[in-house]
Amino acid sequence: MRGAVIHAPGDVRFEEVDDPKILHPTDAVIRTAVTCVCGSDLWPYRGAEPLEAPHPMGHEYVGVVEEVGSEVTHVKPGQFVIGSFATSDNTCVNCRAGYQSNCLNREFMSTCQAEYVRIPNAHGTLVATPEYPAEELWPSLLALSDVMGTGWWAAKAAEVKPGSTAVVVGDGAVGLCGVIAAKELGAERIIAMSRHASRQKLALEFGATDIVTERGEEGIARVKDLTDGVGADSVLECVGTAQSMQQALHSTRPGGNVGFVGVPHDVAVDGQELFFSHVGLRGGPAPVRGYLPDLIERVLDGRIDPGKVFDLTLPLDQVAEGYKAMDERRAIKTLLKP
Repeated sequence: MRGAVIHAPGDVRFEEVDDPKILHPTDAVIRTAVTCVCGSDLWPYRGAEPLEAPHPMGHEYVGVVEEVGSEVTHVKPGQFVIGSFATSDNTCVNCRAGYQSNCLNREFMSTCQAEYVRIPNAHGTLVATPEYPAEELWPSLLALSDVMGTGWWAAKAAEVKPGSTAVVVGDGAVGLCGVIAAKELGAERIIAMSRHASRQKLALEFGATDIVTERGEEGIARVKDLTDGVGADSVLECVGTAQSMQQALHSTRPGGNVGFVGVPHDVAVDGQELFFSHVGLRGGPAPVRGYLPDLIERVLDGRIDPGKVFDLTLPLDQVAEGYKAMDERRAIKTLLKP
């Protein structure tokens, strides 16, 4: 088959790769319906993460089950399925506590920008839709495998509650999905921090009530102005840089919470500053598997439409252009069709 392989920063190629096979009785192989490029894929693409050798790319997927191992009994060939970027057995102590992305048997997906994908821990990772979904729903279902699930985790980690004020730091796909999550969880006021008109428009469509274009100290001051000088109840940090983390922490009121889901790069938190702030800090890889049944139902019922974050659709063999468009901020998120 063919799939995306990164060879060096800025060098993603669509080339022949090994066909996926059942290696363990808990595996499944799916035929990809649609996949995509993630903002976190841009870290190695931009050279911000080490690349020791060429390797496949992609961790978001929906598709049709082709084959299952002997221990996979709850999904079967022919079903349309969604899974998380972090696989899980969904039975270990961490999974039972709601942290499937820290499963004791976790494997991170990394081969999904391809025509077929092997899913480890398929017995605990994959969730089938009740019926085969209409193709127009595929983008929103795909978003659940990472960005919508991660935005939901950001809101849950920040303890968004009905009637609260939430700030979303970051206007990429995760941040925009965080706006959806904050709205669904009942936030009365949602302040989206964004400098890009197309992303501001989508944030407002998703439920944002205010837009803050400033960054750094100016951005913090603007949030304080909007919250009677106190700060927000909940802040969703969806970028992963030192500046975005500082913006998040300093935009939160005493007793408020930050949910950080941006993969951290050069982020350092001052312990004494955090101690005296009375701000709660929780985050990490999103336990997407735990949210999938609920989020799938919300998509199928038409309550949420996170697939709108895909503003560029390309054939899978043009994956390199998908990376380039996102790197140059010509696209929020690229959908890839095999």
